[in-house]
Amino acid sequence: MRVLKAALCLSRNHLLAPGSVTLKKVLINSCRTCSSGVLPNERIRNIGISAHIDSGKTTLTERVLYYTGRIAEIHEVKGKDGVGATMDSMELERQRGITIQSAATYTIWKNHNINIIDTPGHVDFTIEVERALRVLDGAVLVLCAVGGVQCQTMTVNRQMKRYSVPFLTFINKLDRMGANPSRALQQMRSKLNHNAAFVNIPMGLEGNMRGIIDLIEERSMYFDGPFGQSIRYDEIPADFRAEAADRRQELVECVANADETLGEMFLEEKVPTKEDLKAAIRRATVQRLFSPVLVGTALKNKGVQPLLDAVLDYLPNPNEVKNYAILNEDESAERSKIEMDPTRDSTNPYVGLAFKLEAGRFGQLTYVRVYQGCLRKGEYIYNTRTDKRVRVQRLVRLHADQMEDVDEVYAGDICALFGIDCASGDTFTSKMSANISMESIHVPEPVISMAIRPANKNDLDKFSKGINRFTREDPTFRVHYDPESKETIISGMGELHLEIYSQRMEREYGCPCVMGKPKVAFRETITSPVPFDFTHKKQSGGSGQYGKVIGVLEPLEPEHYTKLEFEDQTVGTNVPKQFVPAVEKGFREACERGPLSGHKISGVRFLLEDGANHMVDSNEISFIRAGEGALKQAMEKANAVILEPIMSVEIVAPQEFQGVVISGVNRRHGVITGQDGGEGYFTLYADIPLNDMFGYSTELRSCTEGKGEYTMDYSRYQPCLPATQEELVNKYLEATGQLPAKKNKWKS
Repeated sequence: MRVLKAALCLSRNHLLAPGSVTLKKVLINSCRTCSSGVLPNERIRNIGISAHIDSGKTTLTERVLYYTGRIAEIHEVKGKDGVGATMDSMELERQRGITIQSAATYTIWKNHNINIIDTPGHVDFTIEVERALRVLDGAVLVLCAVGGVQCQTMTVNRQMKRYSVPFLTFINKLDRMGANPSRALQQMRSKLNHNAAFVNIPMGLEGNMRGIIDLIEERSMYFDGPFGQSIRYDEIPADFRAEAADRRQELVECVANADETLGEMFLEEKVPTKEDLKAAIRRATVQRLFSPVLVGTALKNKGVQPLLDAVLDYLPNPNEVKNYAILNEDESAERSKIEMDPTRDSTNPYVGLAFKLEAGRFGQLTYVRVYQGCLRKGEYIYNTRTDKRVRVQRLVRLHADQMEDVDEVYAGDICALFGIDCASGDTFTSKMSANISMESIHVPEPVISMAIRPANKNDLDKFSKGINRFTREDPTFRVHYDPESKETIISGMGELHLEIYSQRMEREYGCPCVMGKPKVAFRETITSPVPFDFTHKKQSGGSGQYGKVIGVLEPLEPEHYTKLEFEDQTVGTNVPKQFVPAVEKGFREACERGPLSGHKISGVRFLLEDGANHMVDSNEISFIRAGEGALKQAMEKANAVILEPIMSVEIVAPQEFQGVVISGVNRRHGVITGQDGGEGYFTLYADIPLNDMFGYSTELRSCTEGKGEYTMDYSRYQPCLPATQEELVNKYLEATGQLPAKKNKWKS
């Protein structure tokens, strides 16, 4: 640690050029010496930092790394120096100033090893938060002092509940205009139903924030120095004493409600000591019965060190969290659970969970959380899903995009492996017989689809390489090929999600892509039966072609709109039996392109009643052509309509947005089929044409403050609106050159 302090002093005095190599080496080596040896579990914390968009997660992580001596200088997200925060290692993240992928790092604070995962805040990257919370023991929920509890905070809160992760709350951005930490705390109690109370309170807000009052130790803290690195303790100023006393009393009451030991002391009217209070807060936090609330401003370097102390004091170490593996037995219907043993030695067999994949410079990087036993470099491990044996060639610990080789990792560590072929959520064990798997990660369904293609035809191999890698990395990013419209369709969690992937294609694979609205599979059909009588004659030298068919083309019932039927009602040998399949083949081929808009014809039945043949000239091709011609003749006479797919949509949103959601459905020509509600949310069932559903997820999110969500399934085909039909017909005529293209195209 002395070396570390010396190095930091050097960098302060600018004796070394910023970012010079020697300084970095000193820093990393000093970190290595204090992290060598097998740390006991009590001195390890695995935490995630998650919150709503722009609450300051990455800035907070940057400060944590700086104060613990992991990085030599601070850079801001979207800062003027253009370097960008350490954890935002991707070029795209630095440009946009948002976090896209969760990044892992570790650091040492007061001889404790803290593994940190910084997660994104956008709803589009939910899976990153989901995966991080699955493998972590504790979390820090960051709230903005101005925004309070926002929509993504609720999503993160649901995820923490799903994996029962204990958490601390940090109210950030106290330097902003309109900061109100007590309002944020009130919202935590009312909106998230958490038992929460301040553990420290600010002295002054906005521009005149001087420092922080620690309610447990009952003293004030000032953060001096250009980066707030030296902490000065003092008495509580006179004008804050009354508030501090009230808040401390409130803290004791809240904890006493959740913890029995402190509750008894409270009822006996004993005054708890600082140690009693800390122990009680820890017990209540680990059981998720209480959440300590800390305050500060990461940007102005205030309140980050007390947060680190609170992580050590109140968040659980790997021993205190029970992790279970599921025993996959084929015979028994019930799955039995085995508790993992978190002791840090090699007595137990190794069990680990691959929770995230990333394609690095050296091939696929697999992030693994070790739950039991020990993993050494060069050992063989088994993938329980595929039963394959793989060798651990390289074992690294991560710091954003830099790596550090290690020889062994123990239960409770987060590390990464190279060159191992697996999927996200696979379990690795050290012995073949153990057929166990860690509980898998919850993957939400994609909500938006778009068509994508490479701008250059020559880039197809790069395109498929990129798509392949992204689908393996991200389970919420799905790709399928639509054979009818001959398009590659990508689906994801939002427009930003898909846009980021299209930009990453260009950046990382040099393959610019064109994205657009996916084509909708329209169909054409007829409304009433039409007779046909068609003769196909072709005379050339030698035997010609001759075939005649007579019959009726009739529409099917609405529930069979997607089918094509052929019925042979001929009697006698006017159409020889061996030529009937040829007529059917011709009819089915002709149905591939309809006369109105070039879409497939469906929902019709071809009744073959009679015909004629010629001894010499009739052959198979003649009757194929006759079948085709008969259909075309009938379609010209018939009253044809275009059918469009209708989706049954289920929308869930908070009650106060009912009016907006219903008007949105009506605007998209939807028919509301039902509705039910409960606990502040309502569910709306509606049938909406697929053609009008494009971009609905973004609209729904924006009109319900991000709280609404929807799912849709294909329901049926039905005739589309006259305006839609006219538009489709005109587009088709323009595309085939039968109509002059409109001059003022931009208006349409």
